[in-house]
Amino acid sequence: MRCPFCQHNDSRVLDSRTSDGDSVVRRRRECPECGRRFTTYERPGEVRVFVIKKDGRREPFDREKLILGMTKACQKLPISREQIEESADAIERQVRDELAEEVPASEIGILVMKRLREMDEVAYVRFASVYKEFRDADSFLKEIESLVRKSPGAAAGDGRRQARLFDSQD
Repeated sequence: MRCPFCQHNDSRVLDSRTSDGDSVVRRRRECPECGRRFTTYERPGEVRVFVIKKDGRREPFDREKLILGMTKACQKLPISREQIEESADAIERQVRDELAEEVPASEIGILVMKRLREMDEVAYVRFASVYKEFRDADSFLKEIESLVRKSPGAAAGDGRRQARLFDSQD
């Protein structure tokens, strides 16, 4: 490691510790040339993932954009910021675990819809209405009917769930 003070090409490690949940190694070093001490931090390099948009553009994966979209879908619903962040973490992990350098935006959208569907049906419908770009009320209603058919309690005619889907904008 090069000394930041005298630019000597070597240094001696005096102490090593982990921090940030063992994801970072902090090393205290000393330069044998000038005798000054300094600290370095080592972090693992992350694979840079690019999202391929519908129009073919590529942009870096942005976790904050993911959280923003999920937050909008969950607005005024009993879903905590922590739940949204946990879901975003899981989606990001899944995308990075595939070790692909490029991921279509459509795949990320599907992962988000799956997570939102597990968290709250209304959040799912809100996100799906933007993601699937419904062109008319019929396609929107078909999606809601599909959701109601697949939901627990749908066989028993759970009218409260259906009412909640339509009254959620209050």
